[in-house]
Amino acid sequence: MSKKKKKYYTVWKGHHTGVFESWEDCKAQITNFEGAIYKSFSTFDAAKKALKGNYKDYIGKTSKFKSELSEEQLKKIGKPNYNSISVDAASSGNPGKMEYRGVDTKTKKQLFFQGPFEEGTNNIGEFLAIVHGLAFLKKKKSNRIIYTDSRTAISWIKKKKCNTKLERNTKNKALFELVDRAVDWLKNNTYNTVIVKWETKAWGEIPADFGRK
Repeated sequence: MSKKKKKYYTVWKGHHTGVFESWEDCKAQITNFEGAIYKSFSTFDAAKKALKGNYKDYIGKTSKFKSELSEEQLKKIGKPNYNSISVDAASSGNPGKMEYRGVDTKTKKQLFFQGPFEEGTNNIGEFLAIVHGLAFLKKKKSNRIIYTDSRTAISWIKKKKCNTKLERNTKNKALFELVDRAVDWLKNNTYNTVIVKWETKAWGEIPADFGRK
């Protein structure tokens, strides 16, 4: 296996600002901080330079994507709808510690964040992220759409069921309580929000991606 490349995280807005050498340290600065602004860099010097500059020069420029497709294929798919939010989840192991979040698709501004939860899976996180996004947009009476890169989670939303094979236990009790609340919300609420599959091959990683790949 190839060695995972180290990343450095610049936090422009958070509980504390600066350059952090681990995702855990970065997460501590942005969790429960409304409007947190941060980005990962491959070198310390790049992260430090970004901190001294304007975050707008590094975040929100989503007109260019790293695409695996040809120009002809890209024309057929088109560009993302920026009147949207994007959601994603990350799990350290399967099962493992899981967290999820939602961001503004264009600016990558974090709108909500939950976790970490013990003994979760990525699919459960993706499911919860979509439901959280639906409730978030309904509360704000927003007409924005939701982007997710999980076909599995989309199918679970349609069925109004978290179809996970993960067994409940004492460690993941809090997580499954949240799952039950999410399923209950789906069964007792109506919404007009459109859920759309993010075209990763055309547009690169979804903006809500945790950047740990």
